[in-house]
Amino acid sequence: MKKLILLLTMSVLAFGCKTTSATSTKLDTKSEVGIKGNWTISSVNYPGSDVIKVNSFDLVDSKCFIGSTWKFISNNNKGQMTLNSPKCAAYTTPITWFINKEGQFVMKILDEAKAKTVKSGYVLTIANQTGSSFQLIDKINVAGTIKDVTYQFEKN
Repeated sequence: MKKLILLLTMSVLAFGCKTTSATSTKLDTKSEVGIKGNWTISSVNYPGSDVIKVNSFDLVDSKCFIGSTWKFISNNNKGQMTLNSPKCAAYTTPITWFINKEGQFVMKILDEAKAKTVKSGYVLTIANQTGSSFQLIDKINVAGTIKDVTYQFEKN
């Protein structure tokens, strides 16, 4: 009897202490269907943008994302990102993405690799979603202070 109680207690503790990650939660299919289609980033805003340069998605300066085009396919969570700013090098890559029930947009940049082999990705917050626009908000650390980088998407 004591062994059974001990086993039950240990089980409850093991399951109660389980952490959740952005990738282990349920999908928000309504939000995913809402961003299906072709989009353009119309602006990238963050405090101190005139002084601080932000390297977005470990690729290029965040200002290079203004005018970039994004394609989101909701039925298979694939897509494509194309940087086409005249001030920056052109770049196109496939992506895989999803939106979880916590309002987190989870994305992997594939660069010709299969999604299973890519071990790192990006978790942003989706906000202000309408039929014609939405925002992705990234958190960055600036001198020990967390700041928001907001990517404004407009439907094509």
